[in-house]
Amino acid sequence: MTVSFKQPWIRSARYDGLLILAPPFLALLAVLLLPAPYRHSARMPLLAWVGLVVLIDVAHVYGTLFQTYFDPVKRRERQLLLWVVPLACYAGGVALHSLGGMVFWRVLAYLAVFHFIRQQYGFLRIYSRYDTPAPGQWLNTALVYYATIYPLLYWHLSPGRNFTWFIEGEFFQADWPLGRFIATGLYVALIAAYLIREAVAWRRTRWLNLPRNLLLGGTLVSWYAGIVWFNGDLAFTLLNVVSHGIPYLALVWHGGPTPRSAPRPVRRGAWAGRYGLLVFLGAVALFAYLEEGLWDGLVWREHGRVFGWFQSLPAVDNAQLLMWLVPLLALPQATHYVLDGFIWRRK
Repeated sequence: MTVSFKQPWIRSARYDGLLILAPPFLALLAVLLLPAPYRHSARMPLLAWVGLVVLIDVAHVYGTLFQTYFDPVKRRERQLLLWVVPLACYAGGVALHSLGGMVFWRVLAYLAVFHFIRQQYGFLRIYSRYDTPAPGQWLNTALVYYATIYPLLYWHLSPGRNFTWFIEGEFFQADWPLGRFIATGLYVALIAAYLIREAVAWRRTRWLNLPRNLLLGGTLVSWYAGIVWFNGDLAFTLLNVVSHGIPYLALVWHGGPTPRSAPRPVRRGAWAGRYGLLVFLGAVALFAYLEEGLWDGLVWREHGRVFGWFQSLPAVDNAQLLMWLVPLLALPQATHYVLDGFIWRRK
């Protein structure tokens, strides 16, 4: 039996394929072309750090502004949420930092991990929105979650890695080979079960949900290769940042999925008009540069060559001042993590 279904693209096969589904595979290709030391060491060239961390990782955080504060309609609709979330994030950050800097960074790291995992689940829901109920459909959700959780378990159950999420020591780690073996067995079993289910579906209908399968394949590739297969800071950052940041910016620019018969989302406010894309990309890059410059001038003092103008700022090392400053500098990030749990929800 052959069944004809419309593929559930967000915008189009070309747009989704290039900007949402291809980044993990392109990032893996880039890692495979790197010299071996960059795949298995903590070395990170400065230019790569600027391109990946500043212009993608930090910049994508500010994409949330265009779905919230910079959109006049959504700003009115979510006025209370847009006030409460940043205030609550800052208050919570100060409270955590008062217990110790590591407490703050540890909680923020686990919040970031949760956000990254939920983004993959969110894309899965989008690309499954036309699926009809079928036996074994739970494997979609199980696999997208475990495709991200298994590499994190491997990280937590392994000795020190050559990369961190934010700072050294943020994750709880213990070398437990048996735990890694059990986690790996479940990982392989879930992948096998999913592939068998898809093969059976193909044999029955001669149709596969292409974007959903590419999304799951990209999630498996980026998380496994970035954390388990390779053990290098540049490899991890490439796979982690490109696979997360570029699809998010693409989703923000398009405005999210729409029903089959609905028109494309309308852009309003700061990114409307002929030069909207330039405004959008220029704004997120500028905000990212300013944020990282403040971090470097006031706290880290690690990239003076990039943030020369900010080196005249006083370096803050007083614990009491840091308790108020660090959560403030991290506020765009924390707000992005929390708001994203609300702004993409659809009935």
